[in-house]
Amino acid sequence: MGELESLIEYPLDFPIKIMGPNHPAFVPTMTALVLSHAPDFDPATLETRSSREGKYLSLTATIRAVSREQLDALYQALSDHPMVSAAL
Repeated sequence: MGELESLIEYPLDFPIKIMGPNHPAFVPTMTALVLSHAPDFDPATLETRSSREGKYLSLTATIRAVSREQLDALYQALSDHPMVSAAL
């Protein structure tokens, strides 16, 4: 077990920032993806910010993380998705 893992106590509220195109399908697609890994996520809490030119969106989804495995799986799914530019 790594040092970082030993410092994190689950469950905890964990913000995930997702960046991608300002496209009509981006928000609902990312909401569904987050829900598939964190079924108790409340889509009404999703924070959305547009880039200065309006070409990109930054979403912040705060989930109730229950394990490192859950977070790893969610980050992997986000990283693998073609609409996602970055997930932090």
